[in-house]
Amino acid sequence: MSQIPLGLLQQFVRVARLGNLSRAAAQAHLTVSALSHQVRQLEDRLGRRLFERGPRGVTLTTEGCSLLEAVGGHFDGIDHALARYRERRHDSLTLSASSGIMSSWLVPRLPDFVAAHPELELNLQSSSTLVDFEREPVDVALRYGRGQWDGLRSERLFGEWLAPVATLELVARMGAADPQELAAWPLLGDPGNRWNDWFAHFGGEPPKRYVAHFDSTDALRHAALEGLGVALGRMVTSRSLIDAGRLVVLGERYMSVREAYWLVYPPRSQEHRGLQVFRDWLLAEADAYCTQMPRLREGEAASA
Repeated sequence: MSQIPLGLLQQFVRVARLGNLSRAAAQAHLTVSALSHQVRQLEDRLGRRLFERGPRGVTLTTEGCSLLEAVGGHFDGIDHALARYRERRHDSLTLSASSGIMSSWLVPRLPDFVAAHPELELNLQSSSTLVDFEREPVDVALRYGRGQWDGLRSERLFGEWLAPVATLELVARMGAADPQELAAWPLLGDPGNRWNDWFAHFGGEPPKRYVAHFDSTDALRHAALEGLGVALGRMVTSRSLIDAGRLVVLGERYMSVREAYWLVYPPRSQEHRGLQVFRDWLLAEADAYCTQMPRLREGEAASA
């Protein structure tokens, strides 16, 4: 027991806190297979199962929770003690964002930034979960929400609104069905059950059943693109698909929401010269985008 390598315990803490082997492996610069082997090696040495493996990741067992509580704080102390010895690279910036806003909004604008600032190396991390700035080497993030994250600085970029979207093929299959009577269409259940807000604002009753429910906006968007049904799509992340004709808006009614897109970073990143340059550029791009967004005709939009 006394000869258990600290490295095994360190990897255990990383997996336990992230709850995801793939993310933990990427952070540790290991393959998922190698990291999984280390976790099982620790379980074998302790004679205890520390994780329950499932399709959505890993969760701690009771024994795993006890071990994390016992050793996690010690690794935090080591990390804190060594933090001042780490070199801060101002020519490298690591950003985390969901795949939706990264691929549909940020990446198409990056060529101009990269051309103007070749001295700055960008490291982009796509993740559907919120980054932990205390434990992950990330400088800044793009987040969707209401701008309230404890201990972090947040700057609003632009808002979001929702509208029903579908493929032209699905519209053709529905024939003469009225887009205003959406309850009669095959609807896709969305994260947060925003269809309930939609029908409350525009009238009508939600359908008795949805074609399928999704717990992620990325999966929902892909389902809509496959013609599975009508999704209540975010217009910022769906705009490029609509412009390309892959999706169409049904009924031309939009619902603005309280959530918005934010630039978020910890206080330690304020003096990062690379972030200062990126922040100024991003805020300018956001301002330009806001002026280009089509204005909704009076009476079309509702808030939720």
